[in-house]
Amino acid sequence: MTAAGLAVLGLLLNGCKGVEQPGERQARGQLASVARLYRPQGRPPALPALTTNATLAEFLTYAMLNQPQIEAAYFDWAASVENITAARSLPDPQLTFQMDIADVVTSVMPGFMQEFPGPGKLRLQAKAASSESQARYFNFENAVLQAAFAVKRSYYQLWFLDEKIAINREMLRLLSDLEQSARGQNEVGKATLQDVYRAQIEQDRLAAEIANLEDSRAPLLAELKAALGMTREQPDPPAPGLFEAATLDLPPDQLLTAAFARNPRLKALEAGVRRAQASLDLAYKAKVPDFSLGLMADAKMAPVLYRPLAGTTLPIWRDKIAAEIAAAQAGQRSAQARLTSEQIALAVDFAERSYDYREITRNLALLQQQLIPKAGKSLEIARSGYLSGQIDFFNLMDSERTLLEFRLSEVQARTQRELVVAELSLLIAGVPPPNAPLLAPLTDAPAATPNPVDSK
Repeated sequence: MTAAGLAVLGLLLNGCKGVEQPGERQARGQLASVARLYRPQGRPPALPALTTNATLAEFLTYAMLNQPQIEAAYFDWAASVENITAARSLPDPQLTFQMDIADVVTSVMPGFMQEFPGPGKLRLQAKAASSESQARYFNFENAVLQAAFAVKRSYYQLWFLDEKIAINREMLRLLSDLEQSARGQNEVGKATLQDVYRAQIEQDRLAAEIANLEDSRAPLLAELKAALGMTREQPDPPAPGLFEAATLDLPPDQLLTAAFARNPRLKALEAGVRRAQASLDLAYKAKVPDFSLGLMADAKMAPVLYRPLAGTTLPIWRDKIAAEIAAAQAGQRSAQARLTSEQIALAVDFAERSYDYREITRNLALLQQQLIPKAGKSLEIARSGYLSGQIDFFNLMDSERTLLEFRLSEVQARTQRELVVAELSLLIAGVPPPNAPLLAPLTDAPAATPNPVDSK
């Protein structure tokens, strides 16, 4: 009966649960909140249908829900949430059995033993695991933002590729008109065939450039397909037919403050610092002994003989304890140094991208408001002057090349501006796009000195 009672006790304890920690409850709540959007009922959600008229938001939503790198980061985070429970749980209890044998069996003593880590150790283990879980979440958030940026980069490059092709085709038609003008001038003796050949050479050059641009569409579509998380077997996505300019989701003077408050790389490193601190606190607990308690019963004795058991570890190896503390201190300092380094790098990235934004904006205004209109008028004057015999064909072609160069530079500047704005918003400020399966910011912004994007 005693043995049966101990067996039943073991079975009952097998269904027990440990004490849930606050960090564990928070982590599970956050995971459930994201899962409702990202993996409802454990399954991938329905993806938006991508057509030529699909909006940028639909492309972004498709990528955020389908990109395998995001999925890998999500399940890494989910696994780290489960690890909190394992970290704060007691070791498994043990069923023990002992027999005393002389000529016959003199005693049969089944028993039960449970180990208890020293006070505070399980709590610190749970704290370290919770911090690791937060770091994994911010890795997931960073993967979402990286995927969104990859989609935007391909989206803008494809859109502006079409504009480059259109500009080159327009200039090719202009060159065809200039060639006809050169032929007319040659027929009346006002120009030589050299002017005709120059026009033809320029047309051949532009035709080759158009062919190269059209051929570059395939790798850009492949980049978009990869950004959307599509496999090789799936059909290629449609090229975007609608253009939506990037916008800064925050006022420029708040971007750096938002970056220090929301940038997922920083937040992951901050969580790493908290994990290292918890590990250091746990290392100091190595001086605290662990305990074990148990009970055995001699089933052959009448009445039954009970034997309580108790044990404790002896943390006597001072060099081992000192090494564990020193290692944890080094880990904590390393984590803090990585955080400081990332903060410095983020400030530098922000300054560089802010300068790029202001420079591109100024150059774009110069091209649109000054250079392109004046180059267009210069070409008109040069064309009239050539027909009247006042300038040669070389100056006419130079005016045409200047206008083409300015128009292509304007498209390139617009492309760069969209990409810089997307990088500032997504990768630096950490502002998620609409419908992103992410949590609201977990912490408030620390004090920081803003560096406005549009400041002079």
